[in-house]
Amino acid sequence: MTPRDINASNAIIVGGTAGIGLASAEALLTVGLPRLVLVGRSQARGEAVCDDLRSRFPAAEIHFTACDATDADKLSEAVDSAAALMGGIDILVSCAGGDPMPQLLHTISLGDIMPTINMIAGGVILPARAVLPHMTARGGGVVICVASDAAKVATPGETVIGAAMAAITMFCRGMAWEAKRHGIRVNCLTPSVVGDTPLYGRLKEDDFARKLFAKAETMASLGIVTAADLAAAIVFLASPAAAKMTGQTISITGGISAV
Repeated sequence: MTPRDINASNAIIVGGTAGIGLASAEALLTVGLPRLVLVGRSQARGEAVCDDLRSRFPAAEIHFTACDATDADKLSEAVDSAAALMGGIDILVSCAGGDPMPQLLHTISLGDIMPTINMIAGGVILPARAVLPHMTARGGGVVICVASDAAKVATPGETVIGAAMAAITMFCRGMAWEAKRHGIRVNCLTPSVVGDTPLYGRLKEDDFARKLFAKAETMASLGIVTAADLAAAIVFLASPAAAKMTGQTISITGGISAV
């Protein structure tokens, strides 16, 4: 199958009402995306975001579905509904990894470890699996997941977060290997500090996280990454220009790391 141009595609963004997801929606709509479904947990925020996007991109069909991306049954219903509404799914941006807060391992209770990993990884992995039959039926598609550089770089305070992020990156590599025969490309972005997101604001309110990320920011010689920087990469990965790229884990960190 010849890769679809973005201006002839249907997209779903899970985690699309703020931060990286919202920036990605704006970037895709700017280059002509005609149909979009946003998925997020808050009905009120989702409707407000959709109203704003519709006012700025009146030519596009924009919808919202409220759903917790870690609830497999509800997510499956939401993805199936989005596919029916748009007539198929060509692009998924999966970035509903929750709001993980760095915490030293010895301070995390044993009972909280697996729920935290499930919350982070599940919100990104489950949407990728949910769109697979819809993209297979259309003969191709693009899956773009967002994890973090904690998947690659061991950092004090991010042992559990890093385990979840590594699960996302390896899932994407495995899915890319299996899905390529159906014309489906799967790639993953792994930023470090993203300076203009709601999560960044919450990190700055926490004493430990603030010190951790302040140190990291001193290494960002190319500048602190923004949600718009990641959205630009997502537009590229969703476009025919990246038609031969799959199974890649791409760090966008401003120089904080080089792995």
